[in-house]
Amino acid sequence: MGKKYVLALDQGTTSSRSILFDHGAQIIASAQEEFQQYYPRPGWVEHDPLAIWDSQKRTAMAVVEKSGIDPKSIAAIGITNQRETTLLWERATGKPVHNAIVWQCRRTVSQCERLRLNGYEALFQRKTGLVLDAYFSGTKICWLLRQHPSLRKRAENGELCFGTVDSWLLYNLTGNHATDLTNASRTLMFNINTLEWDEELLSILDIPASLLPEVYPTSHHFGNTNIFGPDIPVTALVGDQQSALFGQTAFNAGDCKNTYGTGCFMLMNTGERPVTSSHGLLTTIAWGMHNQVEYALEGSVFVAGAVIQWLRDELQLIKTAEESETIASLVSDTGGVYVVPAFVGLGAPHWDMRAQGTICGLSRGTNRSHLVRAALESISFQSADVLHAMEMDSGITIPELRADGGASANNLLMQHQADVLGIPVLRSASIEATALGAAFLAGLAVGFWEDESDFKRIGATEDRFEPQWDSVTRGEVLKGWKAAVKRTRSMRDE
Repeated sequence: MGKKYVLALDQGTTSSRSILFDHGAQIIASAQEEFQQYYPRPGWVEHDPLAIWDSQKRTAMAVVEKSGIDPKSIAAIGITNQRETTLLWERATGKPVHNAIVWQCRRTVSQCERLRLNGYEALFQRKTGLVLDAYFSGTKICWLLRQHPSLRKRAENGELCFGTVDSWLLYNLTGNHATDLTNASRTLMFNINTLEWDEELLSILDIPASLLPEVYPTSHHFGNTNIFGPDIPVTALVGDQQSALFGQTAFNAGDCKNTYGTGCFMLMNTGERPVTSSHGLLTTIAWGMHNQVEYALEGSVFVAGAVIQWLRDELQLIKTAEESETIASLVSDTGGVYVVPAFVGLGAPHWDMRAQGTICGLSRGTNRSHLVRAALESISFQSADVLHAMEMDSGITIPELRADGGASANNLLMQHQADVLGIPVLRSASIEATALGAAFLAGLAVGFWEDESDFKRIGATEDRFEPQWDSVTRGEVLKGWKAAVKRTRSMRDE
């Protein structure tokens, strides 16, 4: 079988992680490091590109040290990453020329609205599978080049590189400027039908093609790195949500998973053809390998685990994220309270860039536990909105939902998700499905694993949550949620 381990670099929105897997997909060692978030203005979110790289490198080094392995025994490295976050750096030196603009950042809302008013939305959706929203990379690049004319001139001269986080890490690891199909498909510039950067879209966005990385399949030899000493191949780049879909072994059309992280992201495998949504979902590339491309429908909830961070850091209602379950369990329900955490607008299926967060149903008897529980429940309510839209688009009744991600460790949340949906929720044996997907894809490229059938045995379900509500209760609770969302969306007009 050759070498013994695969290293996954999992670069997320609030932290960088590295996880070392053996051939049985068991975690040998892991390390995690949070890094600073920057909020220059309300609704703006930035990261320091060097903090992203430095934290990722330190966790990778820590994993090798903790495990005690010889770096030569690492067969391959797979990278999975927060998507859409936009970086520009000097091609010659690798020096960033601006902070990374994070996927959550809303600074290009007005630009997206202008594009929509000019009649471009149908064109972008047809070619990219995406909606015109500040979420994606294309308008972020456009903003950078308009705000900083010197950067535009340098970009046109071929002096700068654009990349999402996968490209940035790859450049620092190998010196190569490349990305994969999954990350390219999240930029508003990549045609998911022709699998190429689209000249018409680049012209509309006024972005020089010289900025863009080469695009390769998801499982591919992207170059070698010697940060540990010996040369080790980097053989997978994959957006975090597609990586989780692969890590959940959702290889068949109709398979559906939800990742509960900073945001909440639900993907359904639709097979070898893209399905265009008419209910506010995105069409995206699931992965590319074996000369074949698979597609997925996706619904994005912008604020999921981040609402727990808000309870902890801003309201100080809890001391740790884990404490949220304990505090919420002190009450049997929210007492009629709903939290709609539209802190950066609403994602799928609403796509309301100007919606603002709202708390509804407060009374004199509302206490800390009610608020914490309502915040937790907002995660499963938002996910239910996405799943129902997915069923309408696909014509498929989803029989069960696979769950992973850090917040899926919360039993109260998982039970509420099953109750709200009325279907079983199956929590992955490893909540690290995102990192596992990158490891699987990297290992396949070097023959560490032979094919996808190897993973079915590994991807066993640990916990199953069965719905406990009757249809009347479910209907009443969902009615209250929909009313709260309606109030959230109407606030801007009042």
